[in-house]
Amino acid sequence: MKHTHRSSKISYTIISLTDAGRALSYRLLYLIPEAEHLHRPKPFNSIIRERFQNGNRLILLCAIGIAVRTIAPVLLDKYHDPAVLVIDEHGRFVVPILSGHEGGANEWAWQLSKYLGAQCIITGAQLYTRSILIAGLGCNRGCRVEQLLDLIEKTLTSHGLQVQDLSALASIDIKQNESGMQLLSEFLSLPIHFYPAETLRKYDDKLSKKSALVFRATGCYGVAEAAALAHAEQLVEKQFAAELIIPKKSNSDATCAVARIYSKSDPP
Repeated sequence: MKHTHRSSKISYTIISLTDAGRALSYRLLYLIPEAEHLHRPKPFNSIIRERFQNGNRLILLCAIGIAVRTIAPVLLDKYHDPAVLVIDEHGRFVVPILSGHEGGANEWAWQLSKYLGAQCIITGAQLYTRSILIAGLGCNRGCRVEQLLDLIEKTLTSHGLQVQDLSALASIDIKQNESGMQLLSEFLSLPIHFYPAETLRKYDDKLSKKSALVFRATGCYGVAEAAALAHAEQLVEKQFAAELIIPKKSNSDATCAVARIYSKSDPP
């Protein structure tokens, strides 16, 4: 049976079956613009199972029964199966049905329900994991704090997040004397951490895109994404692998990306 390990570079597929579901999918695509949207795909079972086995995170706008019967023959285990959400066609309920903890479906469901104004229904035990979000930043020399602040706010808002959802900021060590970086940290009341290029190079295979231009300037192929991933894993000591939830966004003077990692915590 073909089945991939979870990829550090996440792919998303949204499946709709009705006209109402298709309309809802357009709202979801605004939040997840990189997602693939398939409306009434044929052959249905084969296509869904193929995406699932390739490691795609799935949003199925259909009945839970349809989702369960479709995916059941290709389930492997919670360490390999990607997150799967079911949302009713009117966007009233968001239900994580697979890989709630290990695959992050529970946290993802909370984020989407917040964006849609829907009710999130989680049936598993809660508070066994908590998510930590880190914003990675890069900037040109002399970048003003206003440029950094505008970019980070737009990046977060476009994905239904706020500055308050972040735990820290991160960048490359050659930017630690940039006043814009320091002022941003103070203004947002978030700590900022800097890493050498040698550390950031360890995340080359997780970058959404490698830049030779950035490498010539910094010694690594990407700053914002790599710094976010590096600090996330530094915080949690690799209980889980960090993942990019927002690939690099940029304006004329800065770049921003957001990484997430889960930390184990005891239930109350």
